[in-house]
Amino acid sequence: MPIDVYHNPNCSTSRKVLGWLCEKGHQPRVIEYLKTPPNAADLKKILKAMSAAPQDIVRRKGDAYEALGNVAAMDPDVLLARMAAEPVLIERPIVVNGSRAVLCRPAERVWEVVD
Repeated sequence: MPIDVYHNPNCSTSRKVLGWLCEKGHQPRVIEYLKTPPNAADLKKILKAMSAAPQDIVRRKGDAYEALGNVAAMDPDVLLARMAAEPVLIERPIVVNGSRAVLCRPAERVWEVVD
């Protein structure tokens, strides 16, 4: 099963994680999530692999985040739908390796799911 990297090429942390994986000989599948956003069901699978909630992967910068209001009080399904519709709300990079996934903030967290 390939390693998936939900990647934003404009993000230095995302580029660093992708570079490290390639240096170690991995050939990850790069998903530029701003161009090809995951749907709510995909996000749920990722969150399950992370043992996390939607609020844990929300990017807390920018106008889209400010427009959300109180993220902590949002219904998780509503938040997932917003993240799928506005992928700029998804923090990056997220690395998925089989049944394991991690938000690589800091970048070194990638080694939690990649041997």
